[in-house]
Amino acid sequence: MARLAPDADPEYRHTLEGPDDMSAHVRNILTQTELQIPITHGRSGLGTWQGVFLWEHRTGHFTRNITVTITGNRIEE
Repeated sequence: MARLAPDADPEYRHTLEGPDDMSAHVRNILTQTELQIPITHGRSGLGTWQGVFLWEHRTGHFTRNITVTITGNRIEE
């Protein structure tokens, strides 16, 4: 990813928040920013070898917020 969107590349003009600002925008475009996971009987529908990973594209110390929204119907047993 660093080769596709290197930090501090002189071609990037948007660096007001640091040398990794524009490259982080480009990396964000190339990666997924939202995810849907099925929940069945109260358990995640991920497979044995699947997982959810968060990838921070900035190198500085920033605070992030994560929003989780659960939708669907509750099934009474």
